[in-house]
Amino acid sequence: MRYHHIASIEDPFFAKMHRLMGEVFPPEEVLAYELWREPLLDPTIQVCVAIHEDEVVGATEYRYRPELQVAMTDFTIIGRTGLGIGRFLMVEREKHLKRLERESGVPSLGMFAEIYNPEADATSALSFGKVAPMHPSVRREVLSHVGYKKLDLAYVHPSWDHEGKAVQGLDFCFRPADEDAESLPAELPVRFLRWYYSALPNKPREWEEMMASLEEKGTVALLPL
Repeated sequence: MRYHHIASIEDPFFAKMHRLMGEVFPPEEVLAYELWREPLLDPTIQVCVAIHEDEVVGATEYRYRPELQVAMTDFTIIGRTGLGIGRFLMVEREKHLKRLERESGVPSLGMFAEIYNPEADATSALSFGKVAPMHPSVRREVLSHVGYKKLDLAYVHPSWDHEGKAVQGLDFCFRPADEDAESLPAELPVRFLRWYYSALPNKPREWEEMMASLEEKGTVALLPL
């Protein structure tokens, strides 16, 4: 298996990755093909795929923001069972993030992730491509094992289809570098989320209300997944 960085929609493996995304994720979670052109040119966005026999069998997108001292896992896709894709992507991603952290000279406080809640109505009806490792219950337990905790807030995010819908059924989570951490300064997720969704001009009312509520807090608790 080979770990390959994608930096352009002209990369032949990008089309294969985008097709895999469409097979696994619901439509509102997938950015349109042409709209990937500019993000892939952004040096802070890392999009990498697992290649097996010239096919994209897995993918992950992530970033490290030294000014906030945090990383973010945007998505992880496992397209097949029995190849160890999840472990392969995690190990390669961690090695790359450690290198980015060293190059920045700024130690990481941890990593954010949006994680589906299998008990939410908005999630339960989704098939996730009928790929067993992508089932929300499986992914949630794996991410709990590696140290993620959920922020204590009712989370929504703007839809990536640019229609300004409020997407529910996820928890906003954090894997603290200090595994004993029980809370975060509320300012950290506020600054991160405002930056992260700055590319989407249409923000739903529910998102703005969530952000306003978060801004009023001093800290936000980290709860078990």
